[in-house]
Amino acid sequence: MTGGVPLPALRVGQGVDVHPFSDDPGRPLVLGGERLSGPGVRGLVGHSDADVLSHALADAVLGAAGLGDLGKHAPDDDERWRDADSLDLLGHVVGLAAGAGWTPVNADCTVVAEAPRLAPHLARMAANLSGVLGAPVNVKATRAEGLGALGRAEGIGCTAAVLLAATGSSG
Repeated sequence: MTGGVPLPALRVGQGVDVHPFSDDPGRPLVLGGERLSGPGVRGLVGHSDADVLSHALADAVLGAAGLGDLGKHAPDDDERWRDADSLDLLGHVVGLAAGAGWTPVNADCTVVAEAPRLAPHLARMAANLSGVLGAPVNVKATRAEGLGALGRAEGIGCTAAVLLAATGSSG
């Protein structure tokens, strides 16, 4: 309680996702619902569209709501999710959280990639994710500075944190 006003029940969730780059030259790179293109831009390997940003955020939502992880709700052997738009997957997860009594307050995500340059796309990614989450989403990008598989530009990773508030049926 603060000044006699009860504080809402809050939960924090975190998500992490990593995908290697695909050797398929026709595979698009999708991050935060944005299709990136240009010289040298490669898509990621995955059952859906392999959007690591949307996947990390979805995992964070599921974790905060106490609903397990993305593999439980959208396993990579489920044909419903083959080549799926990961923003639809995120929307599905937000619906599951709502059904469990939780609503998003905000989220913060960090994409780890040596290439391509993401700064010009971050605002659109954040807007796409915010629209689906129904709450503000901040998206940042960083490099692994040559360290490990991500530093060798073998793929892209993402971390996400989300804050959920109880809607009254959970706590």
